[in-house]
Amino acid sequence: MTGLSDRLPGQKHGVLCRLLLAATLLTTELAGAATAHSAEVPATGKNAADKPGEEGASGNGTETMTVLGAAPARADPATLGYQPLRSSTATLTDMPLLDIPQVVNTVSDRVITDQHATSLDDVLNNVSNITQTNTLGGTQDSFIRRGFGDNRDGSILTNGLKTVQPRSFNAATERVEVLKGPSSTLYGILDPGGLINVITKRPQTTAAASVSATSTSFGGSSGAVDVTGPVEGTRLAYRLIGEYQHEDYWRDFGKKRGWFIAPALSYLGDDLTVNLSYSHRDYQTPFDRGTVFDLNTGRAVNVDRKTRFDEPFNITNGYSDVAQLNTTYRLDDAWTAKFDYSFSQDKYTDNQARVMAYDAATGTLTRRVDATDGSTQRMHATRADLQGNVAIGGLYNEILTGVAYENYDLLRTDMIRCKNVKDFNIYRPVYGHTATCDSVSQTDSDQRIRQESYSGYVQDSLYLTDRWIAVAAMRYMYFTEYAGKGRPFSVNTDSSDSKWVPKVGLVYKATPRVSLYGSISQAVVPQYSIANYIGELPPETSTAYEVGAKSELFDGITANIALFDIDKRNVLYNEIIGDETYARTAGMVRSRGMEADISGALTDRLSLIASYGYTDAKVLDDPDYAGKPLVNVPRHTGSLYLTYDLGNVIGANSLTIGGGAHGVGRRSATSGADYYLPSYIVADAFAAYHIKAEHPVTLQLNLKNLFDKTYYTSSIGTNNLGNQIGEPFQAQFTVKIDL
Repeated sequence: MTGLSDRLPGQKHGVLCRLLLAATLLTTELAGAATAHSAEVPATGKNAADKPGEEGASGNGTETMTVLGAAPARADPATLGYQPLRSSTATLTDMPLLDIPQVVNTVSDRVITDQHATSLDDVLNNVSNITQTNTLGGTQDSFIRRGFGDNRDGSILTNGLKTVQPRSFNAATERVEVLKGPSSTLYGILDPGGLINVITKRPQTTAAASVSATSTSFGGSSGAVDVTGPVEGTRLAYRLIGEYQHEDYWRDFGKKRGWFIAPALSYLGDDLTVNLSYSHRDYQTPFDRGTVFDLNTGRAVNVDRKTRFDEPFNITNGYSDVAQLNTTYRLDDAWTAKFDYSFSQDKYTDNQARVMAYDAATGTLTRRVDATDGSTQRMHATRADLQGNVAIGGLYNEILTGVAYENYDLLRTDMIRCKNVKDFNIYRPVYGHTATCDSVSQTDSDQRIRQESYSGYVQDSLYLTDRWIAVAAMRYMYFTEYAGKGRPFSVNTDSSDSKWVPKVGLVYKATPRVSLYGSISQAVVPQYSIANYIGELPPETSTAYEVGAKSELFDGITANIALFDIDKRNVLYNEIIGDETYARTAGMVRSRGMEADISGALTDRLSLIASYGYTDAKVLDDPDYAGKPLVNVPRHTGSLYLTYDLGNVIGANSLTIGGGAHGVGRRSATSGADYYLPSYIVADAFAAYHIKAEHPVTLQLNLKNLFDKTYYTSSIGTNNLGNQIGEPFQAQFTVKIDL
């Protein structure tokens, strides 16, 4: 790939380098000044770990600057059962949830285990205002957050860093955190709806091992192994997680095959912690765009939901890798330096018989055989942070400053495009008349996207009093976009730009268990196009206003409620003048709504996780779609899941039961609102029997879609020919042994 210095004007590149160098020098000087002051400030009797509102805090304001040690609470776990306790996703400083002026929803490891979640879709059914959107035939994670989102939009992170995994959930997942609203100030290029952070399991210093196997009523099975422990005589700990899947697809034909392995090694020193992890996933999955909706009736065509409209060769084969390095070094009692790096890649080849048209009078489909013969995505993401806990003028500050770099590269080489053929009737399906072909489209091949960004940022969480907390942050971001396709290659995007991205928030601690907050934040997404020339257009920019309340209603329960208003400007649209098509960026869309989430333990035996979201998202300014709702965005989402521990059943063995439901309102399926996907509610249940023994055994039965509801999870967004169908009733039986 061409280096940034080879493609950018020297002056701009020099300014950026000087900015990053200045940020680095500033953080170094700040750390040094804080350490120097700590020796000069007289003792005041305040515990070094105290901050306003905590027991022991003097709040006398007599010192100019005091170095504060890390608060003991920082060693607490992120979750306790169903309840989230704290999060590092929102501020990168591991603040308590009540102190953060932004919504963070956490789906804990306990929830994931009880529900036997096997995908991010399963996990995020528990979170308000999140729904599925175009999944590229079921091969990609793809989510709407507060009205915004798409596949491959960079919103799904692993341990706080962007990756290009097509499916980010796997056996190594510990929990999933969702940061709502614009997050570009700390995470760079992102849509304004929020981000999804998949937190993986780390090596443990206590030896443990488990094996599990799951069979499904669809046919086939999967298995997993998890081994962790210390390396004797050293400060090292290891973990090895593996998973294997060989299951039948629930529709007419197809199989899901794959294997996953994730070794990790940690060094746990007095001041230095290093974690090195790697994962490899090899996958084969059906490429299935779902069913067709009849525009005359506004409903799905009247065929069995298992009937596929493609061919048995509709398969995606590929593999993905993620390698990450996470280091933390405690400089002194106040300052901590962190360095994080991630490399990820995904390579795949697919084939599909794509539906191009539907004749409602006869049920005949026009199809075309397409294929991608070689697609490679790679992502480098790195950040270096300096965090400090200091008192300045008697006020406690949690300071974060750092620099970040991201490099994304996509190349699709041979794009197969064959002739349109009317060869399939949905009411009399016959497979095998259409075969794969090797007709390479010269104009569509060699599709390329290159994106680079350099950033410097600073954030201060300032505890003004025992009740008031102010959080302010600023990011400077410089980015480039390069995209095009074809043989010979046609460059359709070649641009660069820079943006200052601010964020401010204020928290009022009404009581130690209740906080009120308000925030204003922004997001930035550059413009690019593989297919059409767009020139150098300004990026999409978003501004969000949010107010809300958070509470720990009583021990064990965390809840939040929020109101939000997000405007997204410079949205790309095409204007036709005469015979020419021109790209414009005057478009504007808006998303307004509210949401509420609650999770934790109601009693020692009863736990719950529940959510409700309302979103009104529509186009405000566009020559063709003004006033139309955004695609795949429902007005209503909701979920409720309860579990109850029955205690000892037959000796010392115990039984846990649970169940619940999640629902989604109707959604516009195309930009022009030509038809709507109907609303649905799906119910699930489970029972887990824990056998106490030298090697404890858990027998668990999960019943998914308990009442066998037919429902549709998303559309492709451009026409009525691809609508994803939700899975029917499924029984999963799991045996897990702790060794």
